[in-house]
Amino acid sequence: MNFLNYYIFLCFVYAVTILGNYFIMGTIYLARALHTAKYIAVFNLAVSDLCGSTALIPRYVDMFLFDKQYISYGDCLSSMFFAFTFMTMQSFTLLALAFDRVIAICSRPTTYHAIVTKSTMMLIIGVMWVLSVFLVTLLVALITRLTFCASIATVDSYFCDHGPVFRSACSDNSINRVMAYVYANAVIFIPLIFIVLSYGCIGFALLRISQGGERMKAMKTCTSHIILVALFYVPILSIYFLATTYIHPNTRIINSVLTQTVPPMLNPIIYTLKTEEVLQAIKALYKRMKANNMEQPVKNMKS
Repeated sequence: MNFLNYYIFLCFVYAVTILGNYFIMGTIYLARALHTAKYIAVFNLAVSDLCGSTALIPRYVDMFLFDKQYISYGDCLSSMFFAFTFMTMQSFTLLALAFDRVIAICSRPTTYHAIVTKSTMMLIIGVMWVLSVFLVTLLVALITRLTFCASIATVDSYFCDHGPVFRSACSDNSINRVMAYVYANAVIFIPLIFIVLSYGCIGFALLRISQGGERMKAMKTCTSHIILVALFYVPILSIYFLATTYIHPNTRIINSVLTQTVPPMLNPIIYTLKTEEVLQAIKALYKRMKANNMEQPVKNMKS
């Protein structure tokens, strides 16, 4: 019964993820006030969250709820590719948003608008997608060189995770092990270091602001991003640290699932509730829709 409740919870998480991310994407698309470089990155984060959850949750629920414990080799590699690609994009997009915040606060307004343009952010997002696909393609391609002695290999994870898959091979997997470290540093640790450094610069810039009101206003623009960074990186880092101690496989799997499914659900909620620009855009869209609905009966009466 506990497992059934857990799967129901995951279905709820997925439903909220779909609705929330579609809502934030629709709001950004319809509200002209949000057609800025920052919200291009936010839109991209919503796409990555939505696609990442879609790559994981339906397959996971189908696998365990209906006892479909087997997956073909090709489907396994496809699952690995999509799951890691969208997770990589989530990390890179948080770095792009940190870049936006550090330029916005540490430079003059005219300098910010000259540096962080929509075309610049589109270029950054495009480069991140190319880099993500390249890294993950290399990660998956190196799996194909391995030999699996058993006709059916057991993967101790909730999806075709890279580590459990290459460790189940009976041929030399040293290159895969090195690539796992390269990927972890390129996607998790290096972006996180740059984000921390960017907030160090932001902290020094805020100390130079003499007026408390302006300082609080600048800090509020970073609140939602800081929460998103904590939601994404802290659980992943906890998994890395817990890997050094023994934990029951089921506990590890449940922790990993929550790590990669709950943040995509919370991200659009946080941006909606904690960002004044988004709240104002939602109010403006609501007023526009209400005005259009009131005008429609008048037109019908005239006709």
